[in-house]
Amino acid sequence: MIITIGGLAGTGTTTSSEILSKKLKIPYISAGDIFRQMAKEYDMSILKFSEFAENNIDIDLEIDKRQKEIAKNSKNLIVEGRLSAYFVESDLKIWMIAPLTVRAKRICERESKSFDLATSEIKIREDSEAKRYLEIHNININNLDIYDLIINTNSFNPGSIVEIINSTLKVI
Repeated sequence: MIITIGGLAGTGTTTSSEILSKKLKIPYISAGDIFRQMAKEYDMSILKFSEFAENNIDIDLEIDKRQKEIAKNSKNLIVEGRLSAYFVESDLKIWMIAPLTVRAKRICERESKSFDLATSEIKIREDSEAKRYLEIHNININNLDIYDLIINTNSFNPGSIVEIINSTLKVI
């Protein structure tokens, strides 16, 4: 079973993927981890690398390629990333949402940043990503038609989110 989990920064995709991975006893990969690893490879901060990627189509294509290759060679896998559902053939495509204020609070706590800085960085990063996704792949990140399940993570704790996903898996 291949599951894709996407969502904007701070929606809880990584936490949910990790918990679901343990519950189902299947591995997961993260586009965010691939992106962060590539930022390190280029010796840049996430924000600088995001700006750099805006003008370098090869970055997005490499992230997509790395995810696709890993998923193609797997029978059971959770693939976490904003565009994973578009590039990975999966049995269940999930998108997570949460209000900007909730996402910023999660990020400022996780990364020891001020709320204002986290909010500002989220907006810059999401504008940058939306622009790249549209230009490179002709994907409007705000169009959720491709997803089978959309979860507002502000309404549930991580364990409940995983139970919702697990319950959905039982009926597909």
